[in-house]
Amino acid sequence: MTPAINVRMTLFEWGLVVALSILWGGSFFFVGVAVEALPPLTIVTLRVGIAAVILWLVLAPGGAKGLLVARHWPAFFAMGLLNNVVPFTLIVWGQTEIASGLASILNAATPIATVVVAHWLTRDERMTPARLAGVGLGFAGVAVMIGPAAWDGFGAGALAQLAVIAATVSYAFAGVYGRRFRAMEVPPMATAAGQVTASTILLIPLALLVERPWELAMPGPAVWGAVLGVAAFSTAAAYVLYFRILATAGATNLLLVTLLVPVTGVLLGVLVLDERLAPSHGLGMVLIAAGLVVIDGRLTARFSPGSPGRRR
Repeated sequence: MTPAINVRMTLFEWGLVVALSILWGGSFFFVGVAVEALPPLTIVTLRVGIAAVILWLVLAPGGAKGLLVARHWPAFFAMGLLNNVVPFTLIVWGQTEIASGLASILNAATPIATVVVAHWLTRDERMTPARLAGVGLGFAGVAVMIGPAAWDGFGAGALAQLAVIAATVSYAFAGVYGRRFRAMEVPPMATAAGQVTASTILLIPLALLVERPWELAMPGPAVWGAVLGVAAFSTAAAYVLYFRILATAGATNLLLVTLLVPVTGVLLGVLVLDERLAPSHGLGMVLIAAGLVVIDGRLTARFSPGSPGRRR
């Protein structure tokens, strides 16, 4: 039986979610650079393959215990398919047709899909009015923050947009499916290594058959830097945090990270690249923060009828 999750995250878990949002936020930038020179399947294969090598090197020699158990590998392959092969390929292909801003907005629908999927497939992540309201506020915040210009291409690349939305559904099923690794007693780092290794095995023949990457021109240093960045930071490091959060906080809480990805992207631009914070950014962040507060429930509970902390 899978251990119960923390419906209300601890401050430490919230910190991990913020850290994950920073790591995943960089993936849109890295992929945006890589797609200028490499086709989608090749990018995704390099991403998970390099991440697998990094994680195996970190785990060796004593940390790979969970990876050497044969019965774990069907679950690794299923997780790799749902969490890497399908969504990565759909999103990278989608970004060849639509702007990264629109892709970010569509990707922020992941918690909405997760609330629905988790409600039907789990007993301890049920849909509640507060969760739905909070996710709705957060999604509105992402749309406001990125701005109306990102919607200019909406409808033009319909298939690409549907691909990104389909990726969010795959992520939702992966989040629910991945809860089983805690019951299997596989540590988060070993789970991450097993997933990206299985994904690499699935993707290599597909990329070789469809894209024949050996016929491509050799990419420049910027492209290789982007590939290494998305593999090391947005995949290897990110999935260690992903499985750590998933083990205790559940799929719905974990995938709230997609609402924070645009926030961290904007804040990094302000802090590192000296970009300006527009009024729409501030309003969007307020809406996202309000949504997360509603989902978390601690603050709203203090002012709800019958609450001991409510002022009378």
